[in-house]
Amino acid sequence: MSDREHQRVEFLKAAGLGEAVRVPLPGDASTRRYERLTLPSGTTLMLMDQAASAESPPADPAWTPEQRRASGWNATARLSAGRIEAFAAVAAHLRSLGLSAPEIIAVDAPAGLAVLEDFGDDLFARVIEAGEPEERLYLAAVEALARLHDAPTPNVLTGAAGDWSLQTYDATALQGGADLFVEWMPQLEPGLTFDAAAIDDWHSAWTPVVARGEDGATVMAHRDYHAENLIRLNGRVGPARVGMIDFQDAVKAHPSWDLHSLLQDARRDVPPALEARALDHYFALRPKVEREAFMRDYAGLAALNEARILGIFARLIVRDGKPRYRAFMPRMWQHLNANLDKPGLEPVRDWFARHVPEDSRR
Repeated sequence: MSDREHQRVEFLKAAGLGEAVRVPLPGDASTRRYERLTLPSGTTLMLMDQAASAESPPADPAWTPEQRRASGWNATARLSAGRIEAFAAVAAHLRSLGLSAPEIIAVDAPAGLAVLEDFGDDLFARVIEAGEPEERLYLAAVEALARLHDAPTPNVLTGAAGDWSLQTYDATALQGGADLFVEWMPQLEPGLTFDAAAIDDWHSAWTPVVARGEDGATVMAHRDYHAENLIRLNGRVGPARVGMIDFQDAVKAHPSWDLHSLLQDARRDVPPALEARALDHYFALRPKVEREAFMRDYAGLAALNEARILGIFARLIVRDGKPRYRAFMPRMWQHLNANLDKPGLEPVRDWFARHVPEDSRR
């Protein structure tokens, strides 16, 4: 038995769950792993396993941009490094608003272990594939966001494992995400080369988008809000029927961030008519939001996010040997190309026209 397995066994025993039958679940692109626990009573729970030492540290709120970049990617991007205390604190905040995040049954944050309520397997993406009408699911997801965005956004969240600072998705994090494109795409596509002047122009082109993203950071963003991280919860009503998972990297961000993550998904096609219907629903729920300015930021930050995701997919393919992510790239290019035609993105569109041939943008 490995040392880590011994930790898991002892943790479950201490929580009174030593008799649970454990079944590992498929992994994702992170260093986190899950097991489904089935108790003798038939009740199921989830074991979250995220060793803190598996990743570079998260940012200290007091660090400068230079200190963050020197400390690694998690600090630069204001990622939580999978910290259990982040998950527990965000979950508590969501639950306080009447939204559905898993209840924390047992937790040992220093060990990186927690037992969670089991929301089941009805991911939006899977139930849609099985024939569930997608519009009502997406509108419910928008209703959950509207409730989150209308709520006060605290600087510090408190959960079962202690406090966690809700940091701003600021210029350092936003530009750092965009820069993954110019760092990793040439390693995937050797025909792409970006010299120092091109990279300077890249930064300049994104500056207005990044500034609006930081200035507009007023709400808590789940940060990875899409159909693979939302679960249909039968028996709950209103926004609570949307089960949220994988939210440990939550930040204070522009309210458009989770919307474009949901509606311009990397993993599945969302019909343009549904995207438009969902946006109409959001603005109806939040009538004080100025739609034209919001949609300018929506397009700009969606384009930045799509460049970021393309860079991440290139890194997963090149560095991590995960070629399956290439299949998602055409969809991201399609979203990015469409957004580049929106007003306010002319400098970014011109940069792509100069440096990335159309044959490489699909």
